[in-house]
Amino acid sequence: MTLFVVLGALLVAGALLFVVPPLVRRTAQPGASRDAVNAAVYRDQLRELEADLQAGTLAPDQHDKARQEIEARLAADLGTSEAQAKSPVSARGAALALGLTVPICALAVYLTVGNPSALVPQPDQGESPHGMSAQQFEGLVGRLAARLKDNPEDAEGWMMLGRSYAVLGRFGDSSEAYAKAVARVPNDAQLLADYADSLAMAQGRTLSGEPEKLIKRALAVDPNNVKALVLAGTAAFDRNDRAGAIRYWERALGVLPAESDMAQRVRASIAEAGGSAGKTQVARPAQVQGSARISGVVKIDPRLAGKVGPDDTVFIFARAAEGPRMPLAILRRQGRDLPVQFTLDDSMAMAPQMKLSAFPSVVVGARVSKTANANASPGDLQGLSPTVKVGATDVAVTIDSELR
Repeated sequence: MTLFVVLGALLVAGALLFVVPPLVRRTAQPGASRDAVNAAVYRDQLRELEADLQAGTLAPDQHDKARQEIEARLAADLGTSEAQAKSPVSARGAALALGLTVPICALAVYLTVGNPSALVPQPDQGESPHGMSAQQFEGLVGRLAARLKDNPEDAEGWMMLGRSYAVLGRFGDSSEAYAKAVARVPNDAQLLADYADSLAMAQGRTLSGEPEKLIKRALAVDPNNVKALVLAGTAAFDRNDRAGAIRYWERALGVLPAESDMAQRVRASIAEAGGSAGKTQVARPAQVQGSARISGVVKIDPRLAGKVGPDDTVFIFARAAEGPRMPLAILRRQGRDLPVQFTLDDSMAMAPQMKLSAFPSVVVGARVSKTANANASPGDLQGLSPTVKVGATDVAVTIDSELR
């Protein structure tokens, strides 16, 4: 077991030691107050929310939504405490529920606001920086998917599954999970925006069609949802409606913390869209200014062409010529698209600190996977370019070998 997992388990166990024993002892103390325990737990959650807001890791709209959910759960728990206190075995049930729920909630929170992609090995890697293999992470996701078969009305579970599949690069599965969540919670702006994003990735990184309809629904529910505004601006930019793109992105800037990474990316987007010098300048979130990009073409060697199916997934990625093997940018296409023109840029980074702009030279690779798995496996077809400078525009990659 990795150090990350061990530390996580110890922290969860420590938290449970503070909460579970008092609940178990309530079987001998039926008069104990469950309200006091609930109030203390929810106070801690509210304090954490405030800290995240101050640190800029939560947007104000997300903070308000999370706070309302916590207060609603507290009100519901307080309203049922009297009835539960009448049953001496209810404390044991609560203890068991907490014992199961705390680790699951910890995973859910990590998938929502953490960096779960750091746990997943990228192409040509055996392990993530924390040592969790792709198989281990996929095992967790598989168990969640199995649980949802028995509990199909669990909207939160479908949301979590959609995020998990997106981390794994399985955008088709991700969009299907999000669709099930939206069917159960149709008026959640953040959920609609996440669904639109995943669906766009699944259909070749284009927001036209259904993704754009979902974005409009999200903005109808919450006109200030940051992700929906950014995506709406990108959709307008793709239609060559630069003035419309700038309007959406400037609205997003009004909600984002001024010094956040996202705000900086949006300012770059407005600049690329042609914002006037008198306004805050802002490049399309899917692109960056300057030479921090790589473009070219990926082809399949004629000898292997018969082994590529039209629905096979093609991963196109760039990694540092010297240094970490984690991809600096990654793009997903399908076998039917080959040969395919590509552009990789900083917006496609898997981690904020690992971008094309941070390295002078890279190797560009392409891999064909029949399983759509982000982790390379035997039978995949792959090709690599020679070392090229960041900013190159004529990179040629030929998929010419089969992984054994």
